[in-house]
Amino acid sequence: MNRMLHTLTLAECAQKLDAREISSRELTQACLDRIQKVDPVVKAFLRIDPADALAQADATDSLRAQGATSARQPLLGIPVGMKDVIAVKGHTLTCGSRILGSFVSPYDATVTEKLRSAGAVIFGRLNMDEFAMGSSTENSAFFTTRNPWDPSRIPGGSSGGSAAAVAADEAPAALGSDTGGSIRQPAALCGCVGLKPTYGLVSRFGLVAFASSLDQIGPFTKDVRDSARMLSVLSGHDRRDSTSLPRPVPDYEKALGGGLKGMKLGLAREFMVGGLDPEVKAAVDAAVRQLTALGAEIVEVSLPHSEYAVAVYYIIATAEASANLARFDGIRYGARVDGADPIQLYERTRGLGFGAEVKRRIILGTYVLSSGYYDAYYLRAQKVRTLIRQDFLNAFEKVDAIVSPTTPTAAFKAGEKTSDPLQMYLSDVFTISCNLAGIPGISIPCGFTRSPHLPIGLQLLGKPFGEETLLRVAHAYEQSTNWRRERPPL
Repeated sequence: MNRMLHTLTLAECAQKLDAREISSRELTQACLDRIQKVDPVVKAFLRIDPADALAQADATDSLRAQGATSARQPLLGIPVGMKDVIAVKGHTLTCGSRILGSFVSPYDATVTEKLRSAGAVIFGRLNMDEFAMGSSTENSAFFTTRNPWDPSRIPGGSSGGSAAAVAADEAPAALGSDTGGSIRQPAALCGCVGLKPTYGLVSRFGLVAFASSLDQIGPFTKDVRDSARMLSVLSGHDRRDSTSLPRPVPDYEKALGGGLKGMKLGLAREFMVGGLDPEVKAAVDAAVRQLTALGAEIVEVSLPHSEYAVAVYYIIATAEASANLARFDGIRYGARVDGADPIQLYERTRGLGFGAEVKRRIILGTYVLSSGYYDAYYLRAQKVRTLIRQDFLNAFEKVDAIVSPTTPTAAFKAGEKTSDPLQMYLSDVFTISCNLAGIPGISIPCGFTRSPHLPIGLQLLGKPFGEETLLRVAHAYEQSTNWRRERPPL
């Protein structure tokens, strides 16, 4: 049995740990063994410290021996992987970039503190696109993570390492960040569950910023129940984050069940667009029929400003990135390449420290914020963003949630889109609007392409702070299908 511990969900881990059928050390060692076996192919982890992980596991075993259980600490003794953009005290924090290659975080992010309070074993640093800028994890300064279903293909991005680790059974759960789809898109391409919470529900303190008005931390899990459990742990007001909202945190697991009878789900006509792979469309159509069979009423809705979402996103996100990444100057922390004067020091440090995609976005962002262009680009983009959010609010007056594909295609070949940034950007065409509107979204498996056998994701979008409804719909669909039971052929 112990050889298969790495395949357990969070709920199954907690049940076996509470029953003393297994120990946290055994569970953590099973994950470490799995990493040793498959990560040379998957390459999800940038770093892992087995001794530290096992020491944490032993500490939780001691707590359980003293009477602690998952009733009070829902992640007690369970390993959770961390995207390398989230601060963990005493661990490296590279953001997938050479400019932070040896930087060690002096403090914990709020979500790291919450995981520790819940008893989790903080487990490794997961690969990502540099500073979370990318859709394939090919922009990592260190190496490209591979899709567990087909190592010749990408896992999605920017949280590709987190998605691949969960899909490959290297960790029961992991954290990622989502600025324009960076949780939902890799979850869809790797065949796991990825949740992007409402903006302001989960603290961003300790998350290295890409675009501050868009970034949100969320979980990758093997099923929807685990996603609900993780969200209950991560959510809550934090005075250290000025965008964190003071709202009570419900028990999201209690929202599961109840069925879909009487619920209305929207199908946005603008999302069923040209360029959508026929197999993806067929899988989503089948999922919609399944939701109908479960009792939901499907209602067509319109999101008329969706066609502008990609353009708006790449103005706002790059503008905020330009401002946020100005702090990486070779003077305060991180890599430093000396020059004859401060200007040359900045040029050399940033020129050698940042990769091509990060430079591209900084240049674009600086341009749209520059004198004479601010009103023409950035200000107009913010106005259209307001219209995009209003489209969703209007739709949610008619429906409880919106259904769409997560991605236009299944996972593509590594290198296939690196020479065409625009085609890479369009990989997030269905996910970007969610971040612009600040609403929650979740991706769940809904099928596979035939040849090769690759996962397809179904995206559900909810009202602001409508995570309970979103999880209820996702769980009902998940439990009526067997997609989550399929595992990669590693």
